[in-house]
Amino acid sequence: MFFFIGGIQPKTVTLDETPRLCPVCGLAQARLKRIDHYLSVFFIPLFSVRKGEPVVLCERCGAASPPDPEGRPPGAVTVVPLCPGCGHAVEPSFRYCPHCGNRI
Repeated sequence: MFFFIGGIQPKTVTLDETPRLCPVCGLAQARLKRIDHYLSVFFIPLFSVRKGEPVVLCERCGAASPPDPEGRPPGAVTVVPLCPGCGHAVEPSFRYCPHCGNRI
C-alpha cells in the first residue's frame, strides 16, 4: 500500500527587515512580508505555486495592513503646509487658504 502525503502550504517570506510602525499597537514591531504558497510533499516545500501580495505584519499584536502606497521610508512624517495667515493645515496643491482666503 502506498500513501502520498502532500498539498499546498503557506510560507511567510520577509521582504524587508526594517522595523515599521504598526498602525494598530503603535510600536515599531511590524515588518514587510509576503505569504507565498508552496507545493509540498511530506511537509517539505518543493516549489512556489502562488506568490502573495506584500503586507505589513506586526510581530507583537499580529495585525496585518497594506504597505504604504507612496513608498515612504518607515517612520517618515508627512509635512502638511500651514497657512501663514490663520495657521490652519492646507493641502499642498492649494494656492489660497480655504479658511481665510490668504495666498499661500
